[in-house]
Amino acid sequence: MKRILKLLAIGSLAVGMVACGGKTTYEIAMITDIGSIDDKSFNQGTWEGVKKYADEKKIDAKYYKPTDGTTSSYVSAINLAVEGGAKIIVCPGYLFEEAVYISQTAHPDVKFVLIDGEPHTADYSDYKTEENTLPILFAEEQSGFLAGYAIVKDGFEKLGFTGGLPVPAVKRFGFGYVAGAFYAAEELGVLEDVSVADTHFEYLMSFDPSDTVKSLASGWFNSGVEVIFSAAGGAGNSVMSAASEQTSKWVVGVDVNQIPQSEYVITSAMKQIGTAAYDALTDFYNDAWDGGETLHYSVTNDGVGIPDDFSRFNTFSKDAYDAMFAKLVNGAVVAPDTYDELETFCSALGVDISDANVFPTKEKADMSL
Repeated sequence: MKRILKLLAIGSLAVGMVACGGKTTYEIAMITDIGSIDDKSFNQGTWEGVKKYADEKKIDAKYYKPTDGTTSSYVSAINLAVEGGAKIIVCPGYLFEEAVYISQTAHPDVKFVLIDGEPHTADYSDYKTEENTLPILFAEEQSGFLAGYAIVKDGFEKLGFTGGLPVPAVKRFGFGYVAGAFYAAEELGVLEDVSVADTHFEYLMSFDPSDTVKSLASGWFNSGVEVIFSAAGGAGNSVMSAASEQTSKWVVGVDVNQIPQSEYVITSAMKQIGTAAYDALTDFYNDAWDGGETLHYSVTNDGVGIPDDFSRFNTFSKDAYDAMFAKLVNGAVVAPDTYDELETFCSALGVDISDANVFPTKEKADMSL
């Protein structure tokens, strides 16, 4: 009997050792930005691209959620991913810039995909992209332009804009949106009627949904704003909620196709973040890694645009969209990505954006953190 018990004990120990030895490692990792993995925006869009590749190639992938939105928390999450066996780590969002700057040197054998940013120090005094890092940027001004163009061509004139934080990507969305709106207004001969007034342009200083954001959007809708472009991640959910309590009020979604998320999203200013993550993983596993340099996604490589769903527009069509898209591709129209470029662009159309009834002051629209 003792011999049997001894054999059983040895067998149990062996099984335990196999279980430990067979611990799952995750070659592909993603660190979430502030917000949840199912935010129906930046985190979810990136993770869908990661999961698509991992599932197709049957490679284990895992996402890690930092405890907060600080660089130290991001670095800790990256370290956990490395300990978990990650060979390549996808970091979605500009908030990872400093964390990747630190981690790319600390983990030279791990590859990093930094979406929407480039590695730099906390004080921005040094930008450095090592060979194991692939930064990816998008021409947000182009997708913003296409969304603004579509909205005005469809007959809307009183527009609003909410941005999460006044970071470059968010500002590019806003500048492009306004440029596209006025370009369409000039084509239609309604320049004097279209506006994104100072009182209807706001950086929320957060990407989180809240009653405050909903109240702000409701106030705008009540004052006559017809469409709000919310380039604010999860905070856009609050704008959608406000629109749902109105009549004939709409929201332009951001980053991913948010039309399925709410019946009040008329279109979205998209960045192909999932495609970018998928492409980066494909290159890595095909030994075609091209780190050390920033990769740009724009209309020229189908990296930005609006959804191929025009069902919620009254008159704007895919043919009209394709024609405008082609002008951006061939350079016949160049969407502005700074306030000064927007001012020049609008001036050529006959629009003075220094008028607060038309657009905010430069101090407000071009503010920095």
